Amino acid sequence: MTLWTAAEAAAATGGRATTDWVATGVSIDTRTIQPGDIFVALKAARDGHDFVAQALEKGAAAALVTHVPDGVAEDAPLLIVDDVLEGLEGLGIAARARTEARVVAITGSVGKTSTKEMLRAILTDQGRTHASVASYNNHWGVPLTLARMPQDTEYAVIEIGMNHPGEIAPLAKMARPHVAMITTVAAAHLEAFENIEGIAVEKASILDGLEYGGAAVLNNDCSTAAILQAKAHDAKRRDIGFGEHGFDFKLKSVDLKRDTTVVQAEAHDAPLLFKIGAVGKHYAMNGLGALAAAEALGADLALAAQSLGRWSPYEGRGAREVIVLDPVETHMTLELIDDSYNANPTSMGAALEVLAAAEVTNDIGRVSKGRRIAFVGDMKELGDEGPAMHGGIADLPSIASIDVIHCIGPLMKHLHEALPADKQGQWAETSEEMAAQVPRRLDSGDVVLVKGSLSMQLARVVDAIRKMGHPVDKGEDPKDKAQKE
Repeated sequence: MTLWTAAEAAAATGGRATTDWVATGVSIDTRTIQPGDIFVALKAARDGHDFVAQALEKGAAAALVTHVPDGVAEDAPLLIVDDVLEGLEGLGIAARARTEARVVAITGSVGKTSTKEMLRAILTDQGRTHASVASYNNHWGVPLTLARMPQDTEYAVIEIGMNHPGEIAPLAKMARPHVAMITTVAAAHLEAFENIEGIAVEKASILDGLEYGGAAVLNNDCSTAAILQAKAHDAKRRDIGFGEHGFDFKLKSVDLKRDTTVVQAEAHDAPLLFKIGAVGKHYAMNGLGALAAAEALGADLALAAQSLGRWSPYEGRGAREVIVLDPVETHMTLELIDDSYNANPTSMGAALEVLAAAEVTNDIGRVSKGRRIAFVGDMKELGDEGPAMHGGIADLPSIASIDVIHCIGPLMKHLHEALPADKQGQWAETSEEMAAQVPRRLDSGDVVLVKGSLSMQLARVVDAIRKMGHPVDKGEDPKDKAQKE
């Protein structure tokens, strides 16, 4: 399907097309570029202009550039603009303007990507849906997502993030959502803000982009809920509240099963029951907010609840998997909870609650009693409060139900020192050092959580756990896995 013609892209960006071309996609990475994509030569760690020739060799329809790069023919298919990022923004704005899609934008300190994926699953079952890829939620991720949106899209889900004040409002105005959702406000990126109230004000600025008659879906349980509600009131936008204190979508009870969360709630005082293929109260909250946003977009709520029951988190975001440790003794397994993609104090607390509620298996390993074990890495961008917030994890109620906690990074040394001696595992400076110790720290019957900020590279620890045996697909019997191998 044609996404952009040369003439349309030139009009959107104010640029000049060197030839007549047709594009079916938009890419910023030559490693994943597909034939027919427009290659956007952004300047980041490397200058994208250095990769234009490679992109064209791989079949790019054209390249968005400021000049003809070295090694590229003068008659190559190019779209020449004054500024590449502004050109990408122009494509995004034009793509948003030409579609009649119902758009939801999501921000929040925790749960943005999971909630975005929940909404993608819900809305895909009810119409042609376009959504952000991975965590493409910043100054280039939002316009890239919009630029990739087909004109016949019926629902669009746009994730919006921030690291510093003033980032969200411009992106929200670009996305022009009909529904804006704030998952929660918590202590994340504190080093760039004076306090959590400042974070709430920044998150609330997503409402600056709401279309006339749009709705704000707000977490009523967070400590700064009043700030969010005041912003909706000042913007004269409909306020839909969710949570235990929600006045529209009210959370009544959460039942954590082995691999499922069962939620009883009320939607406008009517009973609402739904399930999620992941364990944790935070998933229940995100799911409830996603259902509220879906209904506000005009989706069918009953069908949305059914679709949500088929959703489960993906790698690095709380995905659970069984690792078979012995190809013959296939009952020798441990369970891995991979939440290694990111962390802040709120999401760390939620993940530890999930671990604390996990069911271990006894009498199948060297250690007769199955254990709940955590590998946790530094939580970044917390400013001066970082050391205290890391040490404070030791005071969480969930710690009582966790057997061993291994700590990674200089900040997590504060937690290591604060833990009771019987729960104090190993401390290592880096994930690479810890990964080398993994086989000696785990056994059959254990449930293992891995969580930390992305820059801590806890994926190394996850990989080390997987290499202890063989992952089993969800729903697959370990014996069947062994027979296949």
